[in-house]
Amino acid sequence: MKRRETWFSERLHRDVTMARWGTFGTPVLLFPTAGGDAEEIERFHIVGALRSALEAGRIKIYSCDSVAGRAMLTEEGSPEHRMWVMNQYQEYVRYEVVPAIRMDCESDDIEVVVGGASIGAFQALAAVCRYPEVFSKALCMSGTYDLERFLKARPNADYHRSSPLDFVPALAGDHLERLRQRFVILASGEGEAENIGQSWSVARVLGDQRVPNRVDSWGPDWKHDWPLWRNMVVEYLDELVGE
Repeated sequence: MKRRETWFSERLHRDVTMARWGTFGTPVLLFPTAGGDAEEIERFHIVGALRSALEAGRIKIYSCDSVAGRAMLTEEGSPEHRMWVMNQYQEYVRYEVVPAIRMDCESDDIEVVVGGASIGAFQALAAVCRYPEVFSKALCMSGTYDLERFLKARPNADYHRSSPLDFVPALAGDHLERLRQRFVILASGEGEAENIGQSWSVARVLGDQRVPNRVDSWGPDWKHDWPLWRNMVVEYLDELVGE
């Protein structure tokens, strides 16, 4: 059920990897956490938690390396370079990963559900907000959405193009109308290292633009860790891909 492929990305100027699990079903692209690779979700048992849905042919799971998150985490190059990587990463997802998913699904126009935890939630939110023509729903778990504090520099145009908190308020026209047909789940615990306030900030930005969304609190017993996210992907599966 698993396939792994690597290619050189002209957008990111490096080799990138995408992994896939499953044979049939709705494509679900899950982003890794900050420094994770395409197979992180398998090592931390997200794939295993969704095994019954995979075996039933309800979903195909995809994941790709967290190039932008890793650049932030390791402070690769200058702050301006890291902001460039973040913008280029999102373009790589749209114009390299999505075509690879569609080719694997043998469909030129199939829509993709997207999700992720922590920094992965940021990328999931950015994907559906920036490219609503291809991404239908987003599951954003324990998200970190305001990345300015990690930059150590003034945000530039690359940052504003890739940060939903920055670009969504300026959306208009056909792009915004398409986004209003999408749906974002903002799920968060309220235990150790969780910050549900960031989810509420995103909800206000989306709500001001009349983009459908919902904040779900899992309460103070859940901390910022993989057991929470494994339970979340199972809990929200039917809502994301249908019964």
